[in-house]
Order: sequence, then structure tokens, then C-alpha cells
Amino acid sequence: MIPPISARLPVALACALSFFSLTTPSFALLDFIFGKKDKVVPMAGERETQEATAAALLAEARLAHNAGKTGKAQGLYQAIVKKYPFTTSAGEAAFQNALIIRHVGKMDEAFEAFQTFIQAYRDSPRFTEAIEKQYEIAEEAKGGKKQSGLLLLPMKLNTSEVIEFYEQIIKNAPFGKYAPLAQFSIAEIQQDMKEKDKAVAAYQKVVENYPNSSQAAEAQFRIGSISNIAAQRSEDASNLLAARDALRTYIASNPAGERKQETEMILRQVNTAEANQSLTVAKFYKRVGKTTAAAIYLNEALKFGSPEVSAEARTLLAELAAADPEGVADAKKGPGQDYTALTAQNLKARDDYVGPLAPELARLSQKPKMRTGDDGFMPIPLQEPTLPLRPGATMPGAGSLLPPVPETEKPALLPVPPAPNKPVVPPPPASGSNLPVPPPPAVKPAS
Repeated sequence: MIPPISARLPVALACALSFFSLTTPSFALLDFIFGKKDKVVPMAGERETQEATAAALLAEARLAHNAGKTGKAQGLYQAIVKKYPFTTSAGEAAFQNALIIRHVGKMDEAFEAFQTFIQAYRDSPRFTEAIEKQYEIAEEAKGGKKQSGLLLLPMKLNTSEVIEFYEQIIKNAPFGKYAPLAQFSIAEIQQDMKEKDKAVAAYQKVVENYPNSSQAAEAQFRIGSISNIAAQRSEDASNLLAARDALRTYIASNPAGERKQETEMILRQVNTAEANQSLTVAKFYKRVGKTTAAAIYLNEALKFGSPEVSAEARTLLAELAAADPEGVADAKKGPGQDYTALTAQNLKARDDYVGPLAPELARLSQKPKMRTGDDGFMPIPLQEPTLPLRPGATMPGAGSLLPPVPETEKPALLPVPPAPNKPVVPPPPASGSNLPVPPPPAVKPAS
């Protein structure tokens, strides 16, 4: 009878522990069970010893690597990274280990090895080179083949994994040399997969995030080209509008670009396609008797059409004007609807004209102007403004900066002491008093 799983688990765990105890040392077994502890940065003295030991191991690993002993070299590289992760040699060892995996391992394993190096040693002089290796791996995965000597080996990575490669490259160095290349490759993959919206959005990221890169102009052209193809396959007018905007932007930003002639040709195709659509819609509205709507679409055909389309639209518009002049006139009342006259429109003659802005609103809409001289510069007035008074208060005196104080709050006046070195003159006696009046003090003549 086979025992239940709950009874067999302790036996399986004991067998596993006995196996690890025979094949690995005790500290490796503890790491397997409880997890490896965080490594501690060594002190200065210990750091110097580790640097010397790691440098010696790195030199030995390089000799083995140059001699073609790849297995021994890889073991030494991994030992340096594991035992001496804070040394200078550890970064070089991690990079060389990733290079070995790059040539003998799978694409995903090699990419992950370089990613481990990038995350652990971002200050290494090999950082940019590691990003370059990751981009090479992604490009090979995108092409579906790996170069191995003189043979081309098929890849087994799907498109989502390849896109993740490119996205990781952008995260590692969002403003580096390979970021616009990676974003452009993402857009190309989605374009090959016939995912129009995702491809346009990916190309738009190239234009917005990396406008000064060489890929930005091509991405702008691709947006217009993809939208033009989508417009040819559907009746959605938004694709024509998107294509026209993208192509015009390309011509404006790249007047001497390599794609200028091709862009102008596609732009003519877009205009012709939209003019034909407008002409078809106008004929429908003319047939059902809606003159105003038909005139609006005929004006659209005149704006974007070829000579043949424009001639037919002009003939139909003349027929509508002869049959229903009021309906054609109503079509011209809307802003920007009359494309037959290229002169400036009289805004005051429109029904929805309400006049200019009020002076206050006009001033608010204007930008502040900088003063170019001393004109209009006035000093601060010296006259104090009128302040509110409290009940029972008197007006403040001239030049006062404080509010007046009521009479009830004013302090009592104290007697002023006499000035020094001056004779004290007693006050005169009151009227009706019999006291004698003292003579005035003698004045000493000046010497």
C-alpha cells in the first residue's frame, strides 16, 4: 500500500537534506534552506586584501580565457563575483562572464547576464558596452537568427520577449545612444505585426522623446505612411487627417530630408483621396436634395482635389447655385467653409458676429509690455491717504503716519522742568494779594 502524500513528505525532505549534506558544505546548505544573507561591505584593511586576491584571480581567469579554457575561466569569473563583490575586479569579472554566456549560451540567458552586470555595476567603465551588447542581442532576436561562426541558427523567442528586451534597454539608459534605436525597433516590430495603432504610438514616442535623433524624422514619415495605408483600406476619414498632419509635419521639420519627394507624393495621394470622398458625399446630398450639405462637401473637394476633381466639383457647385442659391449661400455662412474665394472674409457681415471685446477684456488678453525708458515712471506719493477714524478721535497732525488717538486715551501732561543755567522767575502773586512783589533779578553785564 502506498502511503499518503503527507506521510511521504518528511521522508522526501530528509532525503533532500542528506543529499545536500553530502554534496555541499554546511554554509551552502544553510543558504539553500534559509536564504542567503545580505553581504556586508568590508573594512578598509580587508578591502585591500580582497582587491589583491581578486586581481590575482582575474589575471588567472584571463589567461584561461585567452587559452580557450572557457569553462575554467567562467568558473573563476563567477568565483570573483561571488566572493569579492565589492572589488574593482568583480565588475570586470561579471562582464567577462556575460561575454562567455553571450557566445555559448542562449539569447535570453546572455541578455540576463548583462542585465545583472548593469544593475550591480552601473559605475563600471563597461556600462555603455554592456548596453551595446544587449542591443545586439535584441537585434539578433528581432531578426530571428543568431550568428554562430558561419552558421545561421534559428531563434525561438517570440515578439513579446524581444519587445521586452528593447524596453529594458530604454529603462537602463533612457537618454543613452541606444534608447531611440530601441524605441524605433519596437515600432518596427509592431508595424510588421500589422498593429497600426500600437506602431503609430511607438513611432510617436520616438518623435516626442528623441526629437534630435536621426530616427525622429523617419518615425514621423512612418506615421504618415501607415495612416495613409490605413485610409486606403477603410473609409475612416480620421486616417486621412492623421496622415496629412504627419506628412506636413515631416516637410516642415525636414525641408531637405531624404523622404521629401516621397512625402509630397503621398501627400498628394491623401489630398486626392479626401477630395474624392468629399465629392462622393456631396453627390449623395445633392441627390437627396440637401443643398447646403452638398455645397459644404463640394468646397472640401475644391480645397484638396486634383484638377479633374476640382473641375467636377466646380460644375456641381454652379448647378446647385442655379437651382438653390439660398442653400449655397447658407453653406458659405459657416466659418472657413467657402474655399472658392481665397480673400479675407468680412467677419462683420456674419450673423454670429457680436463685435470686438470690451476694453477691460481686451486689456486682460494683452501681454504685459516691458518699460523701455523712464516714461510713465511716477514716484511714490508723499501725501498720506485718509485713514478710518475711531469714534471720538481727532484728525492726525501733518506728516503723521499713525491714526489719531481719542482724547480719553491721551496721557496726562507732565510739568516741563526748567532749562539749566537760567534764573528761576517766581510766578506773580494773584490779584488781590497783599504780598510784596520781589524785584527782578539783576542782570550781570557782559564782560
